[in-house]
Amino acid sequence: MKRVVTLTLATLLLTPAIVPGAPTSAPDRRLNPGEVSALPSFVQRVEPAIVGLRVRNAESAASSARLGSRRFGSAVIFDTRGYALTVSYLLLDAVEIEARGRDGRAVSAQVVGFDLDSGLGVVKLEGPGPWPVATLGDSRAMAEGARTGTVGVDEDNDLVQVTGTVNAVRRFSAYWEYMLDRAIIVAPASPHWGGSAVVNDRGELIGIASLRLGEAPHVNLAIPIEKFVPVKDELIESGRIASRPPRPWLGLYTISMPAGLFVSELSPVGPASRAGFQQGDRILKVNGVAVASQEEFYEQLWSRRAGDLIELSVQRDNQVRTISVPSVDRHHLFQIR
Repeated sequence: MKRVVTLTLATLLLTPAIVPGAPTSAPDRRLNPGEVSALPSFVQRVEPAIVGLRVRNAESAASSARLGSRRFGSAVIFDTRGYALTVSYLLLDAVEIEARGRDGRAVSAQVVGFDLDSGLGVVKLEGPGPWPVATLGDSRAMAEGARTGTVGVDEDNDLVQVTGTVNAVRRFSAYWEYMLDRAIIVAPASPHWGGSAVVNDRGELIGIASLRLGEAPHVNLAIPIEKFVPVKDELIESGRIASRPPRPWLGLYTISMPAGLFVSELSPVGPASRAGFQQGDRILKVNGVAVASQEEFYEQLWSRRAGDLIELSVQRDNQVRTISVPSVDRHHLFQIR
């Protein structure tokens, strides 16, 4: 107590006296609460690079039957020239794209390229730059419990941001011949997930939100940024990953059940629809190798190249049949430029 009193007295003795009428120093400026952003700092860092994409897609296209001919999502600018990253399903069969930035400016955009293996797509915003860009991070250190932000916009161009955590990092497979060897699962889910930026606690882009999974409360699946960074220049230059052997695609949609792997649907533009498969066929083998799950099915299918003949053994009505399918390169189905 004595020490505190001594310090207080010393402070009083050292404080200059205020003389009536003498000029005083300017008071410290107090921030207006309206000038202080309520957004977390890591959200503020990526917000200028977020754009909304309003996409008109070909009405007669097969993708429009499933996804609609009017689509909306977010994208993240990663290059000052106006290149932005989003999910590929937003851009399939695009006829016209309008991009709107955080400053409210609306410009046209063009599809530049797809990586259908990862589910990512790139667009180019028209108009003068330089454009504000996100800082590309590294998701490999992200573990369960790490803090994240999911940042995008809604159709009114209002920012939608959800602060959450990494729920899991795991392999993910889906019915449309799609699998990620490493996906980031984020909770809680954003109500506007498609193409939204997923950032770490430093505001660095670590992934692109692609899907909403499960029952409520939902989670989001994010495609790791490492699926994009090594190939971004090739996507801009070539419109696809030309250096990677193209995967064979069948248009054969599947569902895993306790009894095995079954055909659930056939894409109307895939070669499987003309090969004689039926809904409910149980897939037993791919090129003579037994498979019992989507993951095993894809591993065997993708061990070949696009254009190869794929032989599938299926069980139907207690009989085993072998069906041969000439696979295709799915990228050829979509016009880019």
